[in-house]
Amino acid sequence: MIRSITVMTVLAAAPLAWAQKPVTESAVVEMTATIEAIDHDNRVITLKDKEGNTESILAGPQMKRFDELKVGQTVTFRYHESVALQIRKPGEAAAPTAAGKETLVRGQGAKPSATVSRQDTATVTVKSIDTKVPSVSVATEDGHVLSMKVNDRKNLEGVKVGDRVEITYTVALAIAVK
Repeated sequence: MIRSITVMTVLAAAPLAWAQKPVTESAVVEMTATIEAIDHDNRVITLKDKEGNTESILAGPQMKRFDELKVGQTVTFRYHESVALQIRKPGEAAAPTAAGKETLVRGQGAKPSATVSRQDTATVTVKSIDTKVPSVSVATEDGHVLSMKVNDRKNLEGVKVGDRVEITYTVALAIAVK
């Protein structure tokens, strides 16, 4: 089920390109907010962004340096996602799959920081190709069929119904207090 959700997320949200060689697409979004309030008993941090929007987040037990946070500190969030695609012919051996497990790396600096990342790999089969739109429909390993537009018509060259496409989807969130 997680693999299906990941594939649907990748195929629906990421700008996809198809090619005989591996294709990688990536994006980074950065946001900065100020700590407005800290509820130490419930481990809730209230953040305010530059537009004045506030958001309260729960700091789970994995946040070891929670007690070092102070009202007025700036917190930067960097979200990175990437998609790598590889087309395989039917019967061609699959690449080793990504682990699918979250990894937490705590920063060692004077202020609290950490990066959480996850990588998943899924294989889908090309079911149909419409070069006029351009678009492609694929089936996941558990039988779900998904359709999506392709950004560049040239990337459909050489792709045929029945091709197996491996998708490796990586997300990472880096958080740093300044």
